[in-house]
Amino acid sequence: MSEAEHRNIDSILAFHGAPTLLGVKCANLVSFNRERHVLSEYLQECSCQLCARGLRAAILCKCRERSLVYIYNEKMLGAWLSMPEVQAFLEEYGYTSDMDTDEKLRTLAQRMSCGSFPHEIGAFLGYPLGDIRGFISNKGKNCLLCGYWKVYENKEKAQQTFDIYDRCRLILSDRINRGLELFQAVK
Repeated sequence: MSEAEHRNIDSILAFHGAPTLLGVKCANLVSFNRERHVLSEYLQECSCQLCARGLRAAILCKCRERSLVYIYNEKMLGAWLSMPEVQAFLEEYGYTSDMDTDEKLRTLAQRMSCGSFPHEIGAFLGYPLGDIRGFISNKGKNCLLCGYWKVYENKEKAQQTFDIYDRCRLILSDRINRGLELFQAVK
């Protein structure tokens, strides 16, 4: 992998994955218009650096045009997915409470296809369940606010969260633009 390819992937991950990389969100989904072998090589090379920070990354979906990388904080995601109300929601979509996080992610990956997202993906991104249900029942219309997700409940709290995510994005992108590699920037 070239230095330019490495820096480009760093920049994309920093911009779209900043809240997770900086420890304020359980997971982000990042779309790459890159050849799969370069992205796979990058993820393999940085797996130890991710693990050292309690993070993991996996390619959830691949098609000709793009690959979707799911980057997540293992502890935060595990805690979120084990909450009774989140478990009950996921059970509506065939995820059982005896499945561990890896099994749930494999099931999610099987249910995804490029251009199609299963409704439960919001739970894997830490979105409020009321907003996920609102999105489903309104078919994506009539939201109170549109930001990192479509908001159907508690607009003020969502806006505060969006502001935090924006600050994470600015901080990490600034560090990358100053020449730091991704894992130097998240220290």
